[in-house]
Amino acid sequence: MYPRSRLFQREPVWRLAKASELTAPYAIKSWLNESGSLTARLKHAVGQGFGVRLIGQCWGSPYLDEAALLGLQPRRRALIREVLLHWRGQPLVLARSVIPPRTLRGIHCGMAHLGERPLGELLFAYRGLQRSHLEMARAKLSDWKPMVARDFSIESPVWGRRSLYQVDQVSLCVGEFFLPSVLMLPDNQ
Repeated sequence: MYPRSRLFQREPVWRLAKASELTAPYAIKSWLNESGSLTARLKHAVGQGFGVRLIGQCWGSPYLDEAALLGLQPRRRALIREVLLHWRGQPLVLARSVIPPRTLRGIHCGMAHLGERPLGELLFAYRGLQRSHLEMARAKLSDWKPMVARDFSIESPVWGRRSLYQVDQVSLCVGEFFLPSVLMLPDNQ
C-alpha cells in the first residue's frame, strides 16, 4: 500500500497568512508570495539545468485537511504527486499536489501523465486559472521522513506554501517547500 506521503511522516501545520505577517527570513518571503508560476520563476533564476524528479505518484488518501480543502469526503482517493524541483541535481523545492478524480476528466487528463514535466507549466497555461486559499507552513525536521531529511540535507524547519487552484470549476491543491538552496539563487541576490 502506498503511504499517504513519501515526503512527510506527518503533515505540517498549515495556516492562512500573508508571508509579510510571518517571522520567516526576508529572502523566503518573496518565494512564499510569488503570485506567478513558480516553475517559470525558477527557470528564469537558474536558466539551463532546471528539472523535475518524480518522487512518487499514485492514487491514495489525502490528509484530512487536504480533502476538506478540495471538498472530498474523508478517505476518498485522489492522485497524489510528490516531486523535487532541482537545478542540475541541486534540490530547490519539494512539492506535493493532490488532484481529485473529477479534475482529471476531459481536457485536464494530462495532469495524470506528467512524469518529470513540471505541473506549473500545464497549470499556468490554462485560461481562467484561479488561485486561492494561500496557506503557509513551517515544516519541522520531525515532520519529514528521515530519509527525505537526509537526502535533501534538511536540518532545520523549511517554509512552504499551499494553494488551491481552480480551472473550469474543478480544483487541485499544490504545496511547495523551499529548501535552503533556493535562497542562494541569483534571483535572491
